[in-house]
Amino acid sequence: MRIRSVTPLAISLPLAKPLKLSDGTLTTADNLLVRVEDTDGNVGWGEAASAPTMTGETPASMVAAVNYMRERLTGVEVENLALFGSELDKLMYGNSGAKSAIDMALYDLLGNRAGVPVAELLGGIMRRQFPVLWMLAANERAADAAEAEHMAQAGFVAFKVKVGAATVADDLARSAAVRAALGAQPRISADANQAFTVADAVQFAAGAEAAGLDFIEQPVAGHDLDGMAAVARATPVPIGTDEGIHSLDDIARHHALHAARGASLKTIKLGGLGQVMAAGRRLHALGMHVNLAGKIAESSVASAAIVHLGAALPQLDWEASVTCQYLAHDIVDAPIRVERGHVRLPERPGLGITVDESRLMRFAQKLAA
Repeated sequence: MRIRSVTPLAISLPLAKPLKLSDGTLTTADNLLVRVEDTDGNVGWGEAASAPTMTGETPASMVAAVNYMRERLTGVEVENLALFGSELDKLMYGNSGAKSAIDMALYDLLGNRAGVPVAELLGGIMRRQFPVLWMLAANERAADAAEAEHMAQAGFVAFKVKVGAATVADDLARSAAVRAALGAQPRISADANQAFTVADAVQFAAGAEAAGLDFIEQPVAGHDLDGMAAVARATPVPIGTDEGIHSLDDIARHHALHAARGASLKTIKLGGLGQVMAAGRRLHALGMHVNLAGKIAESSVASAAIVHLGAALPQLDWEASVTCQYLAHDIVDAPIRVERGHVRLPERPGLGITVDESRLMRFAQKLAA
């Protein structure tokens, strides 16, 4: 397979409703799309969400990175996609989100060429359906509890409460209200996105079991493994890491220091689909929990990649976040659908999606020079 062209595009997709996070309120998803075409006319699509506090990337920086790399990718023969990530790393340092979008597009293209789903290219299909998380981010106790109850009736069995924007006491009370609304069975996690100080995180962790939480995600800064370990010592509730995982070595360090008992895996952090699979296998070998996540929010391009990864990973016991469900508008002809709180692997080859390029142009962004 020889690459003819690599084309980046910045897009901004409106959310169905605003999402209140620890660092502000989100109303749009500002992402990178990459279109890769081979010399036979086959096309693949990839996507990466901007994440300045996670990868240091914005739509403008990712477009610039892809434009820098594409000059050296045009005409390249891709012989081994599993090793292609290391070839991308030779082109420029960092920029894991931009690289992940190129990598995703190549997996989609190769799957389309071969007539097989991407999950087969990632090692084989382990499951064709799995539960997804529903995010609770109203930051209001009654509203989040009511939404949790409504979505449980719609079939969801896993929920994530966004915390860190209010006081510790308020966050614990809101988590407890969600548990009271849902009952004993659904899994409930709390995600602070690094917002707590270590002292506040320890306080939150000490009350997490009573609040009915099943795990806590990234309570303190991702680089602060000593702080993560201190939080882990304060509670029997498992601690998960998200922003702290950018490589297999990061997984090993968290495990060795008892700083986390699970991790959230994202293509934008690790640089591609193959790297996510390698991280999932490492977590599984270490007996650690696995969450698979899209950034808030992604179109059905990146969400389809999440579904294929979820189908191929050896285990997925902390569920997955499929974030196209939070968008007001998508860019594909048949969006990834979450039904009764679960998602199914698309039957079509590649990622199983078709980008509507006329619809896509409604959301394209002209970047400042």
